[in-house]
Amino acid sequence: MPREYRSVPVTTPYWRPGEDYVKQILDAVKDKVEDGDFVTVSDKALSTALGNIVDESQIRSSMLARFMAKYWMRYIWVYVLGPLCHLRKKTIRQLQMYPTNEGGAHKQLALRYAGILQALMQGSEGGIDGSNLPHSYVSLPLENVQQTAQTTRNRIRSELGKSVTVVIVDTDKTYSFRGFHFTPRPRPIKGIHSLGGFLAYLFGRFFRMQQRATPVAIAGSEIDTEEALEIAKIANRSRGVGAGRTVWDMAETFNVSLTSVTWDMLDKVEHQPIVIIKIHK
Repeated sequence: MPREYRSVPVTTPYWRPGEDYVKQILDAVKDKVEDGDFVTVSDKALSTALGNIVDESQIRSSMLARFMAKYWMRYIWVYVLGPLCHLRKKTIRQLQMYPTNEGGAHKQLALRYAGILQALMQGSEGGIDGSNLPHSYVSLPLENVQQTAQTTRNRIRSELGKSVTVVIVDTDKTYSFRGFHFTPRPRPIKGIHSLGGFLAYLFGRFFRMQQRATPVAIAGSEIDTEEALEIAKIANRSRGVGAGRTVWDMAETFNVSLTSVTWDMLDKVEHQPIVIIKIHK
């Protein structure tokens, strides 16, 4: 019989670069966590705290990147790929307004960091994410994500005396078909195949495959891929979207332009980078 779970979202202050994220986690969960729990943490929040972010205003875009911003995003995604991928009408309207200058810098970073198949995606190229970050900043996926999970798990055990499993979760989707799991995001956990960039996204969305948030690191116990995906899904749904699911939504929340969100604005929004998943007894 499949396990049943209960989620406990945990609110913390917004994690800025340089934040002692382990202390934040310990303070937030100390009265809530029990042996056997899964402590899930947002990959995005960790990247921000560790300073794994890039200021795209400092990036000079190439001709290819500007072409992608001006034509690929505004026309191919809006009139061809968007409908094929069953994107929301709101998302397609936002893509029609894709900015040439800022978008060109973003595509240049994607080309440099993740390659052409990732840069062709309509968002979260190679795991690069600008939501819930101010100005022109975007976060990159953590390089040492497994070590980060293990360090967090060890500190919870040594300082709180609780034996838990730490799962780091990214909002990028994993698609599943008859036990085969794949994602366009680089470096998921073992058992999830990273392949194809935007082709994987197109395939999964076009065929309306089951989609769940992607676990990128697990420390503390051995769990199978299916259970890891279910935990990631529950955590992602419970966590909420902070200031917004996308940079457009975030700008709309504060009624400012795409690059005018500030650190102080983000401080005022409720953030839940941690979700404790408890096995229902």
